[in-house]
Amino acid sequence: MRLTWVQPEDLLPHELAASADEGRDVSAVARRWAAAGGSVLPPVSGASAEPAGPELRALAAELLDECDALPPAGSAAEPTELAAIRASWPTEYGLPTGAPEPDRVHGGWLGRAVGCLLGKPVEKIPRQGIREILTATGRWPLAGYFTGVGLPAEVAARWPWNRRSAPTSLAENIDGMPEDDDLNFALLALRVLETYGREFSSAEVAQAWLDWLPGGRVFTAERVAYRNLLLGLTPPETALRHNPFREWIGAQIRTDVYGWVHPGRPDLAAELAHRDAIVSHVRGGVHGALWVAAMTSAAVVTSDVDSVLDAGESVLPPQSRFAATVREARALGAEAATGSTDWESVLDTLYARHGHLHWVHVRNNAALVAAALAYGRGDLVRSICAVVSGGWDTDSTGATVGSVTGALTGAAGLPAEWTGPLRGRLRSSIAGFDGVEFAALAERTGRLARTQVSGTAQVPGTAAGPVPDRGAAVGAES
Repeated sequence: MRLTWVQPEDLLPHELAASADEGRDVSAVARRWAAAGGSVLPPVSGASAEPAGPELRALAAELLDECDALPPAGSAAEPTELAAIRASWPTEYGLPTGAPEPDRVHGGWLGRAVGCLLGKPVEKIPRQGIREILTATGRWPLAGYFTGVGLPAEVAARWPWNRRSAPTSLAENIDGMPEDDDLNFALLALRVLETYGREFSSAEVAQAWLDWLPGGRVFTAERVAYRNLLLGLTPPETALRHNPFREWIGAQIRTDVYGWVHPGRPDLAAELAHRDAIVSHVRGGVHGALWVAAMTSAAVVTSDVDSVLDAGESVLPPQSRFAATVREARALGAEAATGSTDWESVLDTLYARHGHLHWVHVRNNAALVAAALAYGRGDLVRSICAVVSGGWDTDSTGATVGSVTGALTGAAGLPAEWTGPLRGRLRSSIAGFDGVEFAALAERTGRLARTQVSGTAQVPGTAAGPVPDRGAAVGAES
């Protein structure tokens, strides 16, 4: 068995790419690795075809240490520290701050599931493969859940479904929302809030992972951070050791709930997202987490997608690459929404800009999300179909776009042909959540939002059982 996302020989090529993207000179490391027979091409799916021999694996670990010891990357324009990020935040957001309508929170949960479910079977399939599958079945442009019915064998062989997802996420098989990390992390955020309250620390997020999140259900930066926790590291060091995925999408998929429970307060939502994100990410990876939390904070109290996008951009370091990426993508999507260009042209531009990045990187996927939200103008179906047809990390981008547009619309306004197959429930590998109903999640989330608005403190442990001993939490407060 080949473990993904943790083998040194697989991590090193990703580290070379990450360091180069950050502007660090790793050419000497790359030459040593190539001279020893190692591949400098990062494996697409997290593991190379064959394990390295002991000598090559030991060299990979040594070279990863060398990369970790290089001078820190980035600049003042791309901070990870909250104080530096917060320095540019506005003092007022102009958003309603009352308790959100329960239907809006319910819509956020349902929309997140619908968008995730749409993207699940084509995760890892490139844009051209998605189009070929849909064209071959007479379903282009995308307008419904994927199906294998009528798909020619040669097309199926050329573009195989995600083998973990297809059995439960194709239209003919859907029976409730299947388990997915994009929903698991939302559930875990809810449990962290119910257990530790809003003043939770990064160390308590890490403890929550160890207590409730199976190690086999985390990937990329989260799997590396999980391993680092088991090695005895504490946040934020868990994001730094042998972690070439530090600016990938993982933290961006974890923070919707922090927005829903801080209606109209992107700043408070982003602060919680930051504490969560630094367990596994830095710089752009953290910025993506703040961006989504701020957008979902706005989405439950406004009906205007531009206000949502404004809220997201307001918490970003203004000169960062992440901020520039989403601003440009938003403008492209807005132009397409007017009919002056089309969505495929938008995708062409985004691929020209970001096609060199791995399909799980944060910037390319955030660009797709921003463009799809601006293009879809708040319509869930138009928005999720646009973003999923764009490829890259389809279930994650579909989930984020669905979360925002579902909250903008509210559960009652979502099309039954999309929400009906969910059967009102979801599966999860997090203990205590398997089979939970979306309505119950919305009620629990709404309760937390109301305590925020009323100024009353959440009593830790009241909704999720006894509070674990804080002295047993991993490390000190971050």
